Amino acid sequence: MLCKVTSKNQLTLPKEIVEKFKNREYFDARVEDGKIVLEPMIVRPAVSERLREIREKVSHAKVSEKDVSAIIDKVRRAARS
Repeated sequence: MLCKVTSKNQLTLPKEIVEKFKNREYFDARVEDGKIVLEPMIVRPAVSERLREIREKVSHAKVSEKDVSAIIDKVRRAARS
């Protein structure tokens, strides 16, 4: 399908393509083998409210990064069993 680059370097995508990504507002653009590749992305805030709450609880519990790593390793081992 034909696309056009505007005078402001904006790319107009055909409606048929955009409709397949209705819930996507952002795309990652890169060049691969001389071609432009657009990948739909979901952009989330760097720190969600839930993540902030978890970090606060960990801080109050005085759990170190080493403790967290050990807990994660233990859970992963249990999941493999």
